[in-house]
Parts: sequence; structure tokens; C-alpha cells
Amino acid sequence: MNRTLLPTVVCLASLLAMGAAVGNPVTTQSRTQDTQSAPLGRSDSEQAASWGLTEQEWTRFEQIQAGPRGFWSPNLDPLTALGVEAQTDQERQRYAELQVALEAKRAERELAYQNAYTAAWAKLFPGLLPIQGMASPPPASSSVMPRQALFVEDHCPECTAEAQRLQSSDTAFDIYLVGSQGQDERIRSWARQADIDPARVQRQQITLNHDRGRWFNLGAPGPLPATFQQVNGQWQRLD
Repeated sequence: MNRTLLPTVVCLASLLAMGAAVGNPVTTQSRTQDTQSAPLGRSDSEQAASWGLTEQEWTRFEQIQAGPRGFWSPNLDPLTALGVEAQTDQERQRYAELQVALEAKRAERELAYQNAYTAAWAKLFPGLLPIQGMASPPPASSSVMPRQALFVEDHCPECTAEAQRLQSSDTAFDIYLVGSQGQDERIRSWARQADIDPARVQRQQITLNHDRGRWFNLGAPGPLPATFQQVNGQWQRLD
């Protein structure tokens, strides 16, 4: 090799080695940071505890959902799944009591938030009727006495009369304006001409809702108004 080129080659090799040495720690640090920032999933024991179950019961729930029950009811909660597939009356009673206690706590929290939401609306928009939208919390309902859903439309005297009849009976119900096209003022205008009590709307004894295709999805024949109620998870027409 030409001796005049030797120092240049040695210098170039040294620079390459230094670059590799500097580059490796950066890569290692980046990988370490990625590993540290990766979110950790909840363990089976944590998920089981949140439902009041043991790890063995949680494993049983996963086995149930991996079988036919998971096909029939893919979104079933653990307590219902275990209760439905219970092997003894004692097991069934245990899961029923766990579920009742858990749902009572849930209802208490949801009612507290609903009261806060209603108070906030009255404070910020005292002269405006609240319209139930995608971000609105659902009204508190009772599993013993489900709320009725009244589907109405504009320019329908029969719809107005039915809304007034339900209101005078002191029934808690939800009004769905078919064809509202997402316009809140259209629902408020309908409620004003139907003489819906604003105080009851504020308390959510009566709610005003966009139909959002619900009437079409129910596939119910006949003209409006139409009154429905959920019975055993199924919507049934009352009129």
C-alpha cells in the first residue's frame, strides 16, 4: 500500500469506529424509553377484583366466553355470564347478589352525576331546554318501571295530544322527534307548541331527543305518534 495513503485510511477507520460507538448508545436509550413508556395491561387478578371475583372465577368467565355463550352473547359482563352458566343454585345466588350490589353502586354514582349535570345546565343555560345528544348522560331509569319512548313528528296534532296526555298522567317519558335533522331548535320549537313543561324537562322527567334513525330501526308500521317501552330488553309498542 502507498505509505502516503496509510494515515488517511487509519484516520477514516477511526472516525467510523467512533461513529458506531456513539450511535449504539442512542439506539439502546431509545429502545429503553420505548419499553418504559409501553402501557401495561390490567392483570387477571385486578380485573377479577373489580367485579368481586376470584382469579379462578375470572378464568371460568373467560372459558365461558370462549364457548357457545360468547357467540350468543359476545358482550356479556362477567357476573351475568357466570350467573347464567352457574352450575349450582348457590353459585347463581352469589353472582346475582354481587351484580345487584355492583349495579346499586353504579346507579348511585350515575344519579349523583345526573344531578350535577342538571344543576350545571340550569346554571349555564337557565332559559334553554336541554336536548339529549350523543354526549348527554342518559336519564336515570328504573328496572321496575321502564320509561316510555314517544315518537312524534312535526305538524302532527295527534302527536301533540299524546304528549300532553302522557305529561298529564305524570309519567316519565322520552320524546323522539322523527325528522329533526339534528337541529336542537326544531325540537325546542315542537316542545313549546306542544306545551311541554320546561321544569319537567330540566328535571329529566321528560327528555327531548333527536330520533337519529331509531324509528326506522324499530321497523314499526303505522303513522305517528307511537309509544314504545322496553320489556325484557325488547322494544314493544304500547299504542
